[in-house]
Amino acid sequence: MLRAASKNFQDVAVVVDPGDYGTIIGEMKSSDGELSRDTKLNLAKKVFAHTARYDTLIADYLISVTEKERVFPEYLTMSYKQVAVLRYGENPFQKAAIYRERTSGLSLPDARVLQGKEMSFNNYLDTHSAVLLALEFGKKACAVIKHNNPCGVATAETAAEAYTKAAKTDPVSAFGGVVAFNTEVDEAAAKEMVELFLEVVIAPSFTKGALEVFSRKPNVRLLALSEMLSAGKNRPASWDMKRIAGGLLLQGWDYSTEDVMSLKSVTKRQPSKDELEALSFAWKVCKHVKSNAIVYAFKDRTAGIGIGQTKRVFSAQTGLMNAGEPVKGSVAASDGFFPFRDGIDVLHEAGVTAVVQPGGSMKDEEVIKAADEYGMAMLITGVRHFRH
Repeated sequence: MLRAASKNFQDVAVVVDPGDYGTIIGEMKSSDGELSRDTKLNLAKKVFAHTARYDTLIADYLISVTEKERVFPEYLTMSYKQVAVLRYGENPFQKAAIYRERTSGLSLPDARVLQGKEMSFNNYLDTHSAVLLALEFGKKACAVIKHNNPCGVATAETAAEAYTKAAKTDPVSAFGGVVAFNTEVDEAAAKEMVELFLEVVIAPSFTKGALEVFSRKPNVRLLALSEMLSAGKNRPASWDMKRIAGGLLLQGWDYSTEDVMSLKSVTKRQPSKDELEALSFAWKVCKHVKSNAIVYAFKDRTAGIGIGQTKRVFSAQTGLMNAGEPVKGSVAASDGFFPFRDGIDVLHEAGVTAVVQPGGSMKDEEVIKAADEYGMAMLITGVRHFRH
């Protein structure tokens, strides 16, 4: 009935948004009970957007109850509601807005902004990456993100210690970064963070003491997202989507969780318990780094992160350049296989004792042989984690 009435918008005014009541009443009072053609046309546009969303929700529900496994629909219909128009996009000359998806999963637009300047396009992108990385860990964890890449990650007994260790990985890059916790932020953690310029801090919650400390830095954006701790809601739902010219790419989110601790070494030497814990830590971080990625880590923190180089050996070298502490005695994770042994040579020279990687290279035997030459332990997961 709504759609049919709106087809005759020139003669019929159809209202689906109670927020329009005041405007309509005001116009009718000032125009002898009439509404202009433009007003009725705008009301009709709202009706068709409303019914389109309604039909989309029904179609999505029917697919969810009839498909045993999630499949890619022939026609993709989605419904998003505008949350806010942002100041600008990735750059000041680009317009931007944020929309909320109807979802039962983790929803960053639903985060409560407790203080700070308006969130920007880039703030949301970085915060998204930071949240997903922090949620990889069962222990109290902190992830520091800069330009959509990790520049430090750590776990600890307290939020303050986790932040301190994470920021130490690359203090220069942490400046102006986005910080995410998978645990409540208390006063001690807040005191550590206000010593450095940060764009955004997001956590499930903040103590009263933490909010008082941050109030001295009113421009820092504080976001509380309690769903980070809710089972079944601490992951994004729907699809991971990326736009291309004239189209849209869909894929499932990268929820693969390999049990690194149970893997056996393909080299002569087996990793120690501490090395296994460090390899597991590094592997969780590695999947969130733009490929090619090399992550140097100890069992509770990153030591250096090599990001997005066109050659894997360059990522190994860049990770050393970015390291905020000596990496000697650390382990390393690679998001893809080593195409040549040169990456292993760099890791050995840096003092790395064990490596985890997907394997699958034509040069796997050569790479494993190089690790054996250096007495390094090596685990192969059989799963890669490219992130473009």
